[in-house]
Amino acid sequence: MGGGECDVVRLWGGIKLPLVGFGTAAFPYNGERIEQAVGTALEIGYRHFDTAKIYGSETAVGRGLRKALSEGVVNRKEIFVTSKLWGSDHHDPVGGLRQTLKNLEMEYLDMFLVHWPAKLKARACYPVPAEEDFECLDMESTWAGMERCVELGLCKCIGLSNFSCTKIDLLLQHASIPPAVNQVEMHPLWRQNKLRDFCGERKIHVSAYSPLGGPGNSWGSMAVVEHPIIKSVALKHNATPAQVALRWGLDKGASVITKSFNPERMKENLGALELQLDEDDFAEIERLGEYKLMRGEFLVNDTTSPYKSIQELWDGEI
Repeated sequence: MGGGECDVVRLWGGIKLPLVGFGTAAFPYNGERIEQAVGTALEIGYRHFDTAKIYGSETAVGRGLRKALSEGVVNRKEIFVTSKLWGSDHHDPVGGLRQTLKNLEMEYLDMFLVHWPAKLKARACYPVPAEEDFECLDMESTWAGMERCVELGLCKCIGLSNFSCTKIDLLLQHASIPPAVNQVEMHPLWRQNKLRDFCGERKIHVSAYSPLGGPGNSWGSMAVVEHPIIKSVALKHNATPAQVALRWGLDKGASVITKSFNPERMKENLGALELQLDEDDFAEIERLGEYKLMRGEFLVNDTTSPYKSIQELWDGEI
């Protein structure tokens, strides 16, 4: 990446976000593997590390980063660390962030995101909540807690993940500090045209998770990297399908969170920064059929959830 200005995007408030991030959601969990991968990623050139309470990877990410810091590989200002508020901490975002910082053994986060628009009971610290775990969502008080995190210096900026245009609009009506980012699923088969336009008009940066369609995840798919059109564009540019998908996301103004612990694949993903696509490539990709992979079914039920259907969770935007 080289740390150049071209490899970062300036968020609201002037904070610089590296365009290619390193994701650490790995199931089954292997702390030692994550720690080693973080060290390797730093050597290769990654500077943005994305974790979350619910991934269980905060401690391992922290160990990997602190090792590199202590060895002088990087200094703290050169790295950008993101984590996320799980539903079980909506009642106390400050407490949730303090626990995250304890896990990472860091003094501050660069970015703290509300992971999903769902509030759970404090004990519900697992990925798939039970029916009795849901509480009434009050985003106004959740967001006030997120703003307090910034005021206390526990994080540099705050944002959202998996929020629809409608939900962001409601949040902006009471936010004192606007969200800097909305991290969402985005790739050539789920292009987020409406959301990107909406966020762009409000100076909210869109960050793409699963920019390759989440291969390797239980809910993910090889459909993006195996798509004949993506493959043919890759062939044309002497690139890989993964590089084409990532470059497409970058050219659409998003940053991308990649996830591979394979050193060669890590280098390949960073190579997307050097690739140039042309108008014909974009036109081809724009014609592809769309389907959202991470639909959030685990937050939908008929009784206790605020969302009785997938359409309610996404406000009809999928």
